[in-house]
This record gives sequence, C-alpha cells and structure tokens, in this order.
Amino acid sequence: MNNREFGAKGEDLACEYLKKNGYEILERNKHFSKLCEVDIIAKYKNKIVFVEVKTRKTDAYGSPLEAITKAKYQNIKTGVLTYIKEHNVSVFQIDVIGITLYPKLKIEHVKNV
Repeated sequence: MNNREFGAKGEDLACEYLKKNGYEILERNKHFSKLCEVDIIAKYKNKIVFVEVKTRKTDAYGSPLEAITKAKYQNIKTGVLTYIKEHNVSVFQIDVIGITLYPKLKIEHVKNV
C-alpha cells in the first residue's frame, strides 16, 4: 500500500467514525492551493467542521496527532478562511483526527483546535 492509499484508508475510517457520530460529510480532499488541502469538510448540527486526518500504522514513532505541525495548521487555516468566505459560513471549527491502525485500531478526535 503506497502513502496515498494509506492516507485514503485513514480518511475512510475517519469518515465512518464521523458519520456514526452524527456528522454529514460534505467534501473530501478539498484543494485550495498546492500547499493547502482540507481532508474532510463536514456538517455537525449548525456548524461546518474542517477535519485534518493523520494516520499511522503504529505509535512506535509518536502519535499521529504529533504530525500536525504549525506550518500544516497554518495551511489548513488558509483553506478554511477561503472556504468560509466563498460559502458565507459563520459557524465553524477545525478538528483533527489521529488514527493508529496497529496493534489495535485507535481513533483520537480533538475538537476545535
């Protein structure tokens, strides 16, 4: 499995998790520029939620959440600001989901980062 397929598997798991928890998936892999992509855009109640997903096989080299750097977060914010202006969104938040596959599937959801 290459990196793109591995990332897509993690995003699929995150979408399943979000749907089970009452989220409606609006878009996936929304590109705003070469450096800016939002993995999942969802709706939860009256709020638009922008979700960054990080997937790791194991946590041997740290949590998947540790892979979200300041630079990555700034790129996500750039995309979010573009989206909310284009779609006239007033209520939103940015979440991150970390997925570890082995030895046991673990999904960590941090809301409103």
